Amino acid sequence: MSRVFNFSAGPAMLPEEVLKKAQDELLDYQGSGMSVMEMSHRGKTFGGIIEKAEADFRSLVGVPDNYKVLFLQGGGWTQFAMVPLNLMRNHKAAYIVTGHWAKKAAEEAARFGEVIIPASSEEENFSCIPDCSDLSIPDDADYLYICENNTIYGTEYQTLPDTKGHILVSDMSSDFLSRPIDVEKYGLFFGGVQKNVGPAGVVIVVIREDLIRDDLLPSVPTMLQYHTHAEKGSLFNTPPAFGIYMCGLTFEWIKEQGGLSAMQTLREEKAKRFYDFLDESRLFRGTARKEDRSCMNAPFVTGNADLDAQFLKEAEAAGLVSLKGHRSVGGMRASFYNAMPMEGVDKLVSFMKEFEAANREAILSETKEEEADV
Repeated sequence: MSRVFNFSAGPAMLPEEVLKKAQDELLDYQGSGMSVMEMSHRGKTFGGIIEKAEADFRSLVGVPDNYKVLFLQGGGWTQFAMVPLNLMRNHKAAYIVTGHWAKKAAEEAARFGEVIIPASSEEENFSCIPDCSDLSIPDDADYLYICENNTIYGTEYQTLPDTKGHILVSDMSSDFLSRPIDVEKYGLFFGGVQKNVGPAGVVIVVIREDLIRDDLLPSVPTMLQYHTHAEKGSLFNTPPAFGIYMCGLTFEWIKEQGGLSAMQTLREEKAKRFYDFLDESRLFRGTARKEDRSCMNAPFVTGNADLDAQFLKEAEAAGLVSLKGHRSVGGMRASFYNAMPMEGVDKLVSFMKEFEAANREAILSETKEEEADV
């Protein structure tokens, strides 16, 4: 069976070049006589793998020397707890709630201190990004937290919020390494790698050194303290070794493509081709406000549940898989992460055009019903 175009929100497609290189090295990594999955994380060989992965990441992103790069486990959910446990010095923080994951992060932080919500788009079913140009944030709030791209609802920040001098913390999981990042605007950002970077099991945290404390409350578990991992170079305990190796291969691949600027050009062109058709379609419509649309995740519907189900079934038969939308939105969702080639986007748009033409009667029938109601 030939490979399909996987539009999943995550875990997502990996570059074929990366998969093939991993395949070539699977049984014998560079003459070591063993797989990366078998070698000791304390050994010299894996030490070289993680050191190169960090160096390539720093080079790609432009991480200054006063920031630590940590390869951790536990995904975003663990970061929802680690952030407040490590940064809530005044036991108060501000969270902008723009979707499911920002809301979950705020709820988790409320276990450890007071959570202020200066802006939210929940009343609009998270279909937009609220105005963040003049937020009311208490002076004693320890940080301002955002989720930069909302996977479920298909929105993303076009402009970072005015933090009023507060530390900015960002969950970048859904658009991680798809565009250049101005690291110094953030005190901390993190991303689960299973969308743009590698297989599930690794989360990368970038944190400014002055925010890493070793005087936390005794109740904070050792594994949930950033300084634990920073002091040991992400090797305090057995790390997700194979996942880190795969991330390193992807960093090399991104550099070969031209770096993050090239990724941004590619992501914008993929999104443009899809949204240009969506805006002219008489059958499909997007659910996110146009000015806040994500380049990574595009939810769309026909407005008819049966037609949505038919579309999904026929799309899968055509090799376009994992297009089912999240239950909060319904319909369909296409994710255009780094490894999704332009060919996949073009095939999806072509299939949508064919499906629309084949279901023209349903469109005309719906139009007549609307006119009759008027």
